[in-house]
Amino acid sequence: MPRFLIEVPHEEDRIACAQAVKVFLSTGSHFLTNADWGCYDGEHKAWIFIETDSKEDAQSILPSAFRSRAKVTQLGKFTMEEADNILMQHHKNKTETIDNNEQYEMPR
Repeated sequence: MPRFLIEVPHEEDRIACAQAVKVFLSTGSHFLTNADWGCYDGEHKAWIFIETDSKEDAQSILPSAFRSRAKVTQLGKFTMEEADNILMQHHKNKTETIDNNEQYEMPR
């Protein structure tokens, strides 16, 4: 199942921190009550890891007031072989003088 990192920013003052934390904790959701917070280090965001079917499903666990500002990133892992293949393709394209702005499809 796909794994996602949800990053949820909030305003940078102590009251906003406390309000955001209280909203998350009051939901009773396992995911939200176990969010990691960066506020003590000046990074006013919460981070949540979740396994679900889609970005939309991941975002839907958030309280509605936080959804529009949240960033949902699908996570993945690479093997050494996949990294080598990407580098070999890059080298091949570079020697063929293909446009440097070309985007490569990353393996999933």
